[in-house]
Amino acid sequence: MSSNVGLTTPRGSGTSGYVQRNLSNLRPRDNSFSPYPTDSLKHRQRQPNAEILEHDRLRQIEVQVFELRDKLEDEEVEEDEIEAQTEALRRKLLSSTDGDSGRGDGKGKKGLKVHQVHELAKAKIEESERLRRALGIREDYEEGAHWKRGEERLREGIPEANNDDGGRGLKKERW
Repeated sequence: MSSNVGLTTPRGSGTSGYVQRNLSNLRPRDNSFSPYPTDSLKHRQRQPNAEILEHDRLRQIEVQVFELRDKLEDEEVEEDEIEAQTEALRRKLLSSTDGDSGRGDGKGKKGLKVHQVHELAKAKIEESERLRRALGIREDYEEGAHWKRGEERLREGIPEANNDDGGRGLKKERW
């Protein structure tokens, strides 16, 4: 061994004693430079695709129609009667879910699966809107706007209302 690196003796260690540099060790960087603008880090709600939502709604209707058709075929009902009943069910379901989200179960976000991304996004937007209305938050509210106004006042030199100088705008000396 040279220059006091590694084991003093490789005996009993199960190794040859050969010392290598750990290339997988990552040292933290000192600078906090980010190649991405800070505005892109702000959370943006994913907007659901209306075409996909409509497709899923129609698919659910067709699943129910097919289940009825399958049940009637098992009961050996005539083909004309099957067509009439399935068409009636299809018209009923289409008219009942026209303006709806297609989910008549009323479960909201809890009834959805992880892979139903667009339905989850729509449910999240509706939930956020209900919460905003319940808390009385304006639609044009921007997060952090209060701090931006305070920074603008400081840049313009307008004195804050909570100064001890009685609003005269006198500067305090700091030691």
